[in-house]
Amino acid sequence: MTGEERRTEIVRILSDATEPVSGTQLAEHFDVSRQVIVQDIALLRAKNTDIISGKKGYLVKNNTDKLKVGGDDNNFSEARQFSRIFKVIHDDKDVEKELTLIVDLGGRIQDVFVYHKIYGVIRGELNIGSREDVANYMKNLNSGKSSMLKNVTSGFHYHTVTAVSELMLDVIQEKLAEYGFLAKLQEYEPVDFSRQ
Repeated sequence: MTGEERRTEIVRILSDATEPVSGTQLAEHFDVSRQVIVQDIALLRAKNTDIISGKKGYLVKNNTDKLKVGGDDNNFSEARQFSRIFKVIHDDKDVEKELTLIVDLGGRIQDVFVYHKIYGVIRGELNIGSREDVANYMKNLNSGKSSMLKNVTSGFHYHTVTAVSELMLDVIQEKLAEYGFLAKLQEYEPVDFSRQ
């Protein structure tokens, strides 16, 4: 089997899967090393195949409607949404990068809010679910009409993010941490951003 044939088969396996497929499973199936699978996944992503990775393995982004939720045998539909609150921090220059990262991984940013020690929670609705939404948001921000909400709390802010699976939220959380955007929750903050 050539590398191209193996990559075609990887896409087929991930497209047919009802749960994430680990790199180890794929390596055993094709009798190659896990590193070969990692390289295959990188090559597929370079060709714009929407493969995302999480703690439990790989999945094709457009295949999330087939995923099983936990031990439940029922498949969930696009209508079912899971949400999680992420506390994040970044510079103004990283706003677009942060939002694009979330939507590219299948998340929808419902809002932005800050916890101010005097005024409490101050929230703004966003409803950003695509790169086009991100571009429009950035256009409005760059018009100079107002400053970002995060700037009243030294860059710290929160987003409520929804997705069609907990796995997608796990992947988003991992990537936010990887890029240094995820912030540590302080004791005084009245926000539980664990799984909801």
